[in-house]
Formats: sequence, C-alpha cells, structure tokens
Amino acid sequence: MKKITIAIDGFSSTGKSTVAKQLAKALGYVYVDSGAMYRAVTLFAMQHQMISKDHFDVKRLVSALDTLKITFKYNDTLGFAEVYLNGINVENDIRTLEVSQSVSQVAEISEVRRMLVLQQQRMGEEKGVVMDGRDIGTVVFPDAELKVFMIASAETRAKRRHNELLERNEKVSFDDVLKNVESRDMIDSSRKDSPLLKAENAIEIDNSNLSLTTQFEKLYALAQNAIEHN
Repeated sequence: MKKITIAIDGFSSTGKSTVAKQLAKALGYVYVDSGAMYRAVTLFAMQHQMISKDHFDVKRLVSALDTLKITFKYNDTLGFAEVYLNGINVENDIRTLEVSQSVSQVAEISEVRRMLVLQQQRMGEEKGVVMDGRDIGTVVFPDAELKVFMIASAETRAKRRHNELLERNEKVSFDDVLKNVESRDMIDSSRKDSPLLKAENAIEIDNSNLSLTTQFEKLYALAQNAIEHN
C-alpha cells in the first residue's frame, strides 16, 4: 500500500502529539514530534545560560547550532520515540513549564528554524511519516497528502497542560499555565518566520469536547481516505 505524509499542525496543548503517536502506531508510520526538537534546542540554550526570563543571547545560540545533534529513539516500553540531545535522553527535561516559557522565543530564530526544517524534511523523504508542529503543512511538508489543523480554547488547553505538569509533580498554578498558553499563541501566530497558520487545504478539527478515542477515530478515518485516494 502506498504511504503518505501526514502533517498535523495547531496551537500548543491541542493534543497534536498524542493523536499523532496513536495514528503513526496504527498505520505503522514513523512519528516525529517537531515541537520536541525546538524544546531540545531551548533546553540546550538554558543549560548553557543563553536564555532566561530577562536574557537571550541569540548570537551565541546561533553560533552553537552546529554542535547540536537531536535524534529520536523508539522506546518499546513507552510505545513512542524519545528525544535525545547530543546522545542524552531529554524526553522529560524538555516537557517542563520552564522550557515551555522560552521555546516560542527560540522558535522565532530563523537560523534555528532552517536547521530543524531541513532535518525534518530529511526524516520524511521516504514518506510513511506523521509529523506534528506549527508549520508542518505550510513549510516542512507543503505537499503532504493529509493536513490537519487542530484547535481548542485556551482554557481547555491550559487545563490539559496543567494536569500533565501536576502528574509530573511540578508545582505550578493554573493561571501561570494559562498565561503561558496565551503568550505562546501570540508569539507563534505573529512571528515573521513561518508563523502558525492553517494551510489552505488543511482539515480543521476542534477537539475541545472530543474524547481521545473519538479524536483518534476521526483522524484515522481521514488518513485511510487519504491513503486510498493518493
């Protein structure tokens, strides 16, 4: 059966990664979390004191980009690929609120985007890939056979994110998470380089009130239809 490329875009905490993982597993496709790649670069910048709440040394980060190696390794126990930064598993480290508060700033940097987009395009050269992010259907894979744009209210997304952080024993307030979600929405949508946009031929799905099962079934049906007609 012919394989296709599936691009899933949307705002932060719309559940893109969750359904993309499910879809990739069901189809036997490769899953790539492009947002995790930007988070890995952000973590690197934080670890080397390049970025903080009131400081961002963009030039220093750009000059260090060629020292970064971001890879994904499948974890049989978890059922998905974890992110490695220069050979070190950083899957949990990149999911903190602290990283979330800086990742949109890092993602604005054109040099960072160029580097990661090239890597992402190489990952999808042979198709059979499900990738989620902010610019997958518009920049990374503009010719993807299936493009999905996921939305949900800021409050709904903040609740999901807040629950995830609490499950990881991070002591954060809902208000701080909501502010972070709204701030990232603004930055992601207004940046000059590859802003978050719905691709012209993307199918919009509002999952504010959808269960994980219903959401998956909806996307799986779309994927099967795209595979049959391409």
